[in-house]
This record gives sequence, structure tokens and C-alpha cells, in this order.
Amino acid sequence: MATSVAGEGQPSLNGTISDPQTKKLTDLPTELLEYILCFPVLQHVDICNVSCCCKRLHDVCHGRGKVWGHQYKLRWPRLQRFYRQNESCDWLREYRTRHRVGIQIRRTVESISKRFFTEVPCVGQVLGDSFAEIESLGMPEHFCEDELLFILNSDKRKSLTLKYYAKKILYFLRQQNILRSLKTFLEQPAELQSALEGAVLVDQYCNPLADVTLENISAQLDEIAEKVKKMLRIKNPSHPSLRIAQGHCSVVEDFELQRQVVCALNSVLYEQLQYKGNECDYYNPLNSYIHQVLLRRTGIPISLSVLYMTLARKLGVRLDPVNFPNHFLLRWCQKPRGEDIYDFVYIDAFGKGKQLTAKECEYLIGHQVTADYYSAISTTEVLLRMVGNLLNIGKRGEGNEKSYQLLRDSLDLYLTINPDNVQYLLLQARLYFHLGIWPEKVLDILQHIQALDPSQHGAVGYLVQHTLEHIQHKKHPSTPEVKRRSAPEHLEVQYSVGLIMKHKRSGYNCVIYGWDPKCTMSQEWITTMRVHQLSSGANQPFYNVLVQDGTCRYAAQENLEPHSAPLEIGHPEVGRYFSEFSDTHYVANEELQTRYPEDMSETLRAVQELYQRLTPASGAQDQAPAADQNNHQAMSM
Repeated sequence: MATSVAGEGQPSLNGTISDPQTKKLTDLPTELLEYILCFPVLQHVDICNVSCCCKRLHDVCHGRGKVWGHQYKLRWPRLQRFYRQNESCDWLREYRTRHRVGIQIRRTVESISKRFFTEVPCVGQVLGDSFAEIESLGMPEHFCEDELLFILNSDKRKSLTLKYYAKKILYFLRQQNILRSLKTFLEQPAELQSALEGAVLVDQYCNPLADVTLENISAQLDEIAEKVKKMLRIKNPSHPSLRIAQGHCSVVEDFELQRQVVCALNSVLYEQLQYKGNECDYYNPLNSYIHQVLLRRTGIPISLSVLYMTLARKLGVRLDPVNFPNHFLLRWCQKPRGEDIYDFVYIDAFGKGKQLTAKECEYLIGHQVTADYYSAISTTEVLLRMVGNLLNIGKRGEGNEKSYQLLRDSLDLYLTINPDNVQYLLLQARLYFHLGIWPEKVLDILQHIQALDPSQHGAVGYLVQHTLEHIQHKKHPSTPEVKRRSAPEHLEVQYSVGLIMKHKRSGYNCVIYGWDPKCTMSQEWITTMRVHQLSSGANQPFYNVLVQDGTCRYAAQENLEPHSAPLEIGHPEVGRYFSEFSDTHYVANEELQTRYPEDMSETLRAVQELYQRLTPASGAQDQAPAADQNNHQAMSM
């Protein structure tokens, strides 16, 4: 039993003697306190509460200290790449800023569906207005992007509408940054512009949500160049290309040594790595994206030429791009001062590096061309040709969301590189007008066209008039139609929004996002689709459905049936209409429920009925109530 030493203990208020050797939390060394306060179970609220206890703990939890740095890194790990290791930073201020940005971004994204929801996509206007709002927050862009990514990476089946608009805004934000990078790139002197860097910027703009970086693409090409060096080393151990370090540019002057490089490059690229021109699917836009060319090892003449030319330069051989009609080529000078077109060998990167004379190039396309077509072109011209290919693919598209997006993206790129092209400015104005987006921007484009070419006043005047009408219409939007199943004219409607269906004839899987009691399409559509051959013709309910293949269709009631094994529908527009996938059906978001106020209860009833019909009788009674309870919970989300 411990004994008390006279004079050491002091009586407390309740008459007991306190032990002077008892340590308080605040007596611990700062390093140990920091260690304790960095336990993962503690959150920012806990740290705030601790720091309010006393001056000692407040000092330990100071803004630039380890505790708030740990909290920041724990909550937002993706942001660590924006800070140098061991950087002195006011972590509390960073934490507050990032937290505030998160709240404001989420609030903005949540409000979009309420303000802009339409049953017909109008994506461009949503992005333009929302981006302006986010810009006006005056917050660091990387914080905005991090919050959008946080939303996108949350529970896969929930918050679908929130994710839908977060993805659209992130797409738009990244594109704006890439456009700024492209403009900076184009301002550089021509000799400093790399065709590879330009091609990567095109790739990034068309695929802003993909992880495409110049560093990663260059690293992959460095690996290929090392394979070529390995082959060169076997054939010529003293070859000067072997001494060229990564990232350095040297030119091999001797033509025989250049020939050895080209032969080794062809062997590695086309024989060892099996790169080839994509003849079977030539008009696939993936053939124009550098990261996809490297991944799939196939492309079109211009994308393969950019890779080939970049690899050759890494190995000391200068090749120039040639804007040959219908088939992009590279030229390789064979004389000290090549001036005549016959002083060059022309390389077909699409044709496994085949070397051609000027005359053989004409055989390649089937007709003669002037000497101008054999000239070397600048990096800017390479990019215009590359983007022009994407533009043509977009114009050839089927008029769906994907082809419109490609057309918009390629027009943006083309007009960033060549802003005064009247033909494409007019195409951009017509596209935006057709999609019903950005009417104010359409007027700006038309004004620019009129200044560049007054002869276009007819087309410009027509578009100006109708765009102004569209702006007026926006100021006085019509009240959306509300469709109640209980209305007498809707009694024949069997199915409801959110149900997952199967098409009896075509076999596709889909989800219903709208319906009409009778077919509302034009007579021309009805005739083209042979609706009259259906047993009930056009005089039956028709349903708007999102199909698994990414299309939107209008299907007759007699052609649809509930899916016996409901599954998720991988359509990009699902989030526009639905907030959640609930295993058996989709839950309509608030906006869609406003238009079809009685449909969700009908969907739950239909799902329950289907479930009971398909579930063996032995377990149905026990399991059905649980399923019903889960469905009601999903509806309230």
C-alpha cells in the first residue's frame, strides 16, 4: 500500500489527497499527443473539440501542425500530388477551404436536375450555366474536381442523378483546362511544337475522363525505342543511336546508319509488336486517339505516322509529315539537300512502314497529284488533319448522343486551332441550334461569321431570328405535362417508369422512362417503322425506353414484357431520370416522379407481383415482405 510523504500531497476539494505523480493528458510530450490525435478513428469534429479544451491542446492542434495535416491527407488522399513532400502548409486553412468547396459543389450539382431537367437531353446548356456557377465560387479548380470525383466514386447504385451531372460538369471542367493548354501549345514557336504532344491534347479533349497524360504516352514510346535499340545493338553495337539518352534529340547524319534505324523500327513495330493499320474498322474514332492506338496496336495513317515519326526522332532519324490526300505519309530525305520530291523516300506507317517513291504514292491513291502534296507540313497542319478526320466521323454518325458529342468536341478543337474557318463556324452554330443549347453562344458565333464573310447573311439571318425566338421561349418555359395513371385516357397503360423490360421481337433489355397513351410520332415515322403491322397499330400505349446498347427508343406496349431477371441498364442517360437502381427496378428521381406521380407505386406493385410469381412458394411468404420493405426504403431515397 502506498504511503504519503508529509508535504507532498495537497488536500483536494472533497478532502482527498491528490497524487502529485499522476500525469494528465496535457503533460505528455507534443510528439506523443500528435501521435494519439492522428489515430484514424478521430475525425475533424473530434480534433476541433479537442483543440477547444485548453491552450495546450489548442497549440498541439495548430493549423500548420501534424494533426491537421494528417486529417487533410486522410480525408482527401487524391490531393496529395498537389503538395511537395514535407511542405510547410496551413493545413487547417486548406481543410476548411476544401470542406467549403465540397459543400458548395455538391449544392450546385444537386440543384441542376431541378432547374434543367427535361425529358429531351439539353446537356450543353446545363454545363455552360453550371460551369459559370462553379467558376464564380472562386475556389481552386483541383478542389472542385476532387469533390466531383468523390461523388462519382460513391456507392455505384445510388445517387445516380447526382453522379450524372457531376460527370457532365467534370467533363466540361477538364475540357476547358485542356483547351487552355492547347492554346498555350499553339502559341509556341513552330520548331518547339511536338506532333505527339498535340495529338495527346486532342486525345485528352475527346476523352477528358480517361487517364491520358503526355508523360505516360512518352514513357510507352521510350519502351518501344529501347526495344529498337536492343535490335540495333545486335546488328551494329557501335551504332550512334545507342548513345542517345532518353529525352535528348540528336541526328544521325549517315544515310546507311539511318537505314539501319528504320529497318529495326519496322521490325519491332510491325513484326515484334504487331502494330497494323485498322482496315476493318477504319472510321472508329478510337483509331485517332494516341492512347488507344498504343493500347490496341492499331490506327489510321495519321495516328500511326505520329507514333512512327516520334520513335524515329528518338533514335536520331528525322522524318517529316506529308499531308498526302486520303493517305497520310512521312518523308525521309535521301540527299544532303533534298529539294525535289524525288529526293525523298515516302514511308507508309499504315502499310507496315513500306517505303515508296513519289510515283508509287500516286498508285496508292489511284490518281496523280501536284508536287505541293509531297511537301512537309507543320505540327498545326497535322493537328488540323487529325481533328478533321474526327469531324468527318462525327458527321457520319447516327445522330445519337455519342456522335453529337464527337462532332461538338472536334469542332471545338478545330476552331481553337483555326478560329476563322467560316465553314466550321457555321456548322457549329447549326449544331448548337439543332441541339437547342447555348443560344447566346450561337449569336456570338453568327456575329463572328458575319464579320468574316458578309455573303453568309442569308444563313446567318435565319439562324439569328430563330435563336432569338428560342431565347424568348426560355424566358417563359411551358409547364411540363403531368401524366396520372388514374386518368381515364391512361387506363390502357400497363407498365410504369423504372420497370426493366425486354423487347419481345428485338430481344434488347431496357428501362422505361416515359410513356404516351397513344403513339405521338409523325405519320412518316409510323409508316417507316411499320407500326400499322402491329395488332393494335398506333392506337396503343408507347414507351420511351433507354436501351442497353446506349440508344433511346420508342416501343409499342405489345412488344414489351417485364424482364424475368431484372438487371442494370448500362445507358449513359440513366442518371438523368433515375436516382437509384434497387435490384429489381430503377427509382425515378424527383423530377421524373413529378411528371409521373403515380408510377412509382405501380412499379413497386408490379415488381412485387413479378417477384411472387417467380419465387418458389416455399419461401415466398417469408421473403416478400422484406423485399417490399426494401423497395419502400429505396423509394424514399
